Amino acid sequence: MKSGLDRRKFLELGAAACGMLAVAGAFPQKAGAQAPAQPVALDACLAMSPLAMAESSAIVDRDWKYLGEVAASIKDPAVRQKVRAILDNPAPTLADRLADPKTRTSVHQELEAKGFLKGQTVAGMLPPVADPSKAAQPFKSAPGSGYTSHHAFPGGLVVHTAGNMRNTLGIHDGYVKNYGLTLDRDTTVVSQMLHDLHKPWVFVWAEDGASRKEQSLAGTGEHHVLSVAESIVRGLPPQMVVAQACAHNHPGDAKDEADVVGWITAAAILAGVDPVKAGLLGPDGKTLPVPRRMEGFVCHLGDHDWVLTVPAGKWTTAALGQLAKERYGIADADSKAFNQFRNYVFAHGTMMGLYAAYSASGKDALADAVAAIVKPV
Repeated sequence: MKSGLDRRKFLELGAAACGMLAVAGAFPQKAGAQAPAQPVALDACLAMSPLAMAESSAIVDRDWKYLGEVAASIKDPAVRQKVRAILDNPAPTLADRLADPKTRTSVHQELEAKGFLKGQTVAGMLPPVADPSKAAQPFKSAPGSGYTSHHAFPGGLVVHTAGNMRNTLGIHDGYVKNYGLTLDRDTTVVSQMLHDLHKPWVFVWAEDGASRKEQSLAGTGEHHVLSVAESIVRGLPPQMVVAQACAHNHPGDAKDEADVVGWITAAAILAGVDPVKAGLLGPDGKTLPVPRRMEGFVCHLGDHDWVLTVPAGKWTTAALGQLAKERYGIADADSKAFNQFRNYVFAHGTMMGLYAAYSASGKDALADAVAAIVKPV
């Protein structure tokens, strides 16, 4: 290959292919196989809370148990305890030091001076924080992304993280077997497990059944930088934090590495630490610690299910909107009624499972799959 860019494209295409193979094995084409034992009445799902939807889903329950099993396999007992604590209560503890107005203003000014903020006010620098010791919502009820993107349903974060974890461990094991590499499995697991830990904070559910709109921070979705900052505050080892920061990009060339350095720098400002002294950046603060560890690349490759799940989610949501009009009497796809309907359907069938039925067998197959989850009116 002639350039770093060509190599990057090759890696991304390979990751996408691995992700699609893993998804095909995890989600049967007949989404009804994932449906609840009995479909519920429309009124029932319209009245459910996001947590109730997630807790009633066999898929979410399956993946939540899987994440617990993987977390329990972390060898370092101190790290294992920290990860379990975050899964049980993804509280924004990093916001505690920012409760002081002077500190908050100083942090805002430093972030702004480095170009990490794009017009945010001091008050709007972070998502709302009621109590830094308590999660805005459970990990289990959070969506996996913004409301127009992938896994945007109650329990979606669990399904997304579990899917990424399966892909990540497959890539990890493949590298170990193919090349005889010595990779730190704890770092691989922790970086992927925590890469979206603050989506419960960023994507809180609103009264209209949708989730909060995300802001940008340091050139990426704010959840990424906030998640890295939380890992710093909670005392995760630096190599794990660096690998986690690579979820959204890899340090394979100077331009891409600059993105990761920026996210770590912004996270360190929020956390109140010197990223060089903390072992998060190289001595000049312009690169990752050298030599660059491979676990960050594995985390990055494992976080590529969005290549398929983002468009699949959009296509399935559009088809579900038409189905809601025809069979469920919900004419407005921007209404709370439709949001509640789609949230419950996706929590039980998943965007990917339903798209598998739709893409393979058409609109009627999708309608049958949805009818197995919610009774048509």
